[in-house]
Amino acid sequence: MSYASFYGLEQQPFSNAPDPRFYFNSDQHSQALLRLVYAVDSNKGLAVLLGGIGTGKTTLARRMLDSLPEEKYESSLLVVVHSGVTPEWIITRIALQLGVTEPATDRVALLKQLYERLLAIEESGRKAVVLIDEAQMMRSQELMEEFRGLLNLEIPGKKLLNLVFFGMPELEQNLKLDEPLEQRVAVKFNLHSLTLKTTESYIKHRLQVAGAKRELFEPDAIEAIYRFAGGIPRLINTICDNSLFESYVRRIKIVNADIVTAVATDLGLTPSDAKSKQATVDESDLDAIDQMLDQLEG
Repeated sequence: MSYASFYGLEQQPFSNAPDPRFYFNSDQHSQALLRLVYAVDSNKGLAVLLGGIGTGKTTLARRMLDSLPEEKYESSLLVVVHSGVTPEWIITRIALQLGVTEPATDRVALLKQLYERLLAIEESGRKAVVLIDEAQMMRSQELMEEFRGLLNLEIPGKKLLNLVFFGMPELEQNLKLDEPLEQRVAVKFNLHSLTLKTTESYIKHRLQVAGAKRELFEPDAIEAIYRFAGGIPRLINTICDNSLFESYVRRIKIVNADIVTAVATDLGLTPSDAKSKQATVDESDLDAIDQMLDQLEG
């Protein structure tokens, strides 16, 4: 049973499944993407994006992957699905994603294949970039040492591989397992929860993309959503989706705060006093990044 037609929507607007059509370019997500693209375009080697559960790390990783033009980058996205991954698995997956068709089982031979592939990418005038999502799952010193070794694959004056880690805050502790790798982090950005104002913009954006022709949430309902979700996009989606469905069942044309409160309570959520701390960048950094992006677009 769908509420979409009842509200005149073309599709459900608050699914938590990744969908680039619903990407919301908040100020902090825009700043994060600018910095990460700047890092890989400048061959910084290692960049890190940190954020709590549901703050949009995976969405941003996919957005970054889609934003890197194929003629300038050989890029891929690797998702770490469990904490038991080995260095051999990581290297093999990276090699496959960068175009090594038959990765060797011997580690030395595999590294030689990867190095030759990276040289080929460099000679084609492109940059090799691997984005790694759920990077906090990589919890062993051996893995951190392996990444340090991968960053050593270079030619005079230029790194051959750029890595971008997307992970929860505990990723910082994982990086400390190998101090030389931690010192190689050239760019780091922290995602925080949304403010009340940005939460409202986020909700309206998703509704607009879904084809809404009118307001579907009363102002006090949006305030209630913010209180219960704490500005976390994933929770905002869950509350909004359930609130629209509950209102549809009751044949209510616009969601009110009572509906939101009832839904959030059923979900086991309590009001949050969390304040969003928006990350900032220096104006000089933004100027450099803007100039770089102008060159990319040109």
